[in-house]
Amino acid sequence: MHSLSKFTLFSIILSFLLVIFIGQSTVIINAGQSGVVYKTFGGGVDIKNPPLSEGLHIIAPWNKVSIYEVRQQELFDKMKVLSSNGLDITLDASAWYQPKLSYLGLLHKTKGPNYLNSIIKPSVRSATRSVIGRYNPEEIYSTKRDAIQQEIFDETKKILSDQYIQLNEILVRDVTLPSTIKTAIERKLKQEQESLEYEFRLTKAQKEADRQRIQAQGKADANDILSASISDNILKDKGIEATLELSRSNNSKVVIIGGKDGLPIILGNN
Repeated sequence: MHSLSKFTLFSIILSFLLVIFIGQSTVIINAGQSGVVYKTFGGGVDIKNPPLSEGLHIIAPWNKVSIYEVRQQELFDKMKVLSSNGLDITLDASAWYQPKLSYLGLLHKTKGPNYLNSIIKPSVRSATRSVIGRYNPEEIYSTKRDAIQQEIFDETKKILSDQYIQLNEILVRDVTLPSTIKTAIERKLKQEQESLEYEFRLTKAQKEADRQRIQAQGKADANDILSASISDNILKDKGIEATLELSRSNNSKVVIIGGKDGLPIILGNN
């Protein structure tokens, strides 16, 4: 009976240790994640082998796994920056990013899990300040918005090129100027728009006048050509032809030769 109790106790302890071993050795990687293995007795962070993919993995219980989100993520940031003339501008921007999967071990070893705050956010802010400093408030608020966004993306991507991070997009969502500057810019843009509309109406009216002038000139030229082509002899010939036609009709008539303008005169109509 005493031996049975010892066996039961041993089985319980063994089962407990087995549960702990399995718990420490089993790692589940969820969808959109990947894992970096730290080998306690094998040289630290494993950068030689690919990171752990999605699913269930068995590792040595003395090793550790750091899990990273490898899908595209978004950083929202509100920044105060200076324009080319020293005006304070508040800019809302977001960055789409994700770690480079094949370099995940190096990212973990050199930057760590907090790479968003230690690498990406400072890079975006630095590039944004550099780009905004080249433009005046009106360009930032209206005309150069797309160009500014592209330049921020290009400069941020250049900074992150050797940081094991993939930058997918930079979006400038909102630009806030002091109310007086914003009102002045909007008034100027409205005046420019009205000026463009006025110039358009003038151009349209000028084109219509030119069209009518050309049309009238064309008619006048046609009349001049027609008048020049009709001579007195032609008119006389036409009159004689008409007289001959009338003389052949069955109605009685008197034809007088040598009428006005040399054309025959026909009298009588029965």
